[in-house]
Amino acid sequence: MTSTSRSFLILHGWQNHRPEGHWQHWLAGELAARGDHVIYPQLPEPDDPDLETWLARLHTLLDAEQDAPGRERVVICHSLAVLLWLHAVTRREVRADRVLLVAPPSAEVIARHEEVAGFGRPCGTAEQIAAAADVTRLVAGDDDPYCLGGAAEHYGRPLGLDTDVVSGGGHLDLDAGYGPWPSVLDWCNDPAVRIAPRTRNR
Repeated sequence: MTSTSRSFLILHGWQNHRPEGHWQHWLAGELAARGDHVIYPQLPEPDDPDLETWLARLHTLLDAEQDAPGRERVVICHSLAVLLWLHAVTRREVRADRVLLVAPPSAEVIARHEEVAGFGRPCGTAEQIAAAADVTRLVAGDDDPYCLGGAAEHYGRPLGLDTDVVSGGGHLDLDAGYGPWPSVLDWCNDPAVRIAPRTRNR
């Protein structure tokens, strides 16, 4: 499949204003430069997000892609956007070809922050995940301070997700040194690629 036949929707998390140094910003640029169709929106009120507002925005973005049939649709979510996707999946409202879920926070952490408490933990199932995309991959650090106990335990095993655990990756954000992340770009080209830590030149 040529690059022009792929469409990427990249969704950020809480308090993320799409800084240039973040791996999602870098990825959007790399994909666009090679000719892919890329949507990397600023979601509404990122510092004080509302689940229903974000869901409405997600549906609008996905609906716009219906105007380009034949493209492989890939969704890449980081942090709170993972919970956004899982809520949409639970409601059986979304469909993509591939999905990458990166560093979801645990329900316990979400509950401690009033600004995002409404996102809670979605009660999805492995069957709903499978119905929403042909391929769904979970990627998380083994020491994520926002997901104590590990995303594999909180999300991977309960939802039957293929999971890559990144040693020392933290929340896989700028604070953890995650600017350019070539392994994710490789996965965008080939879903069989296992996602590895980035090389840190800090």
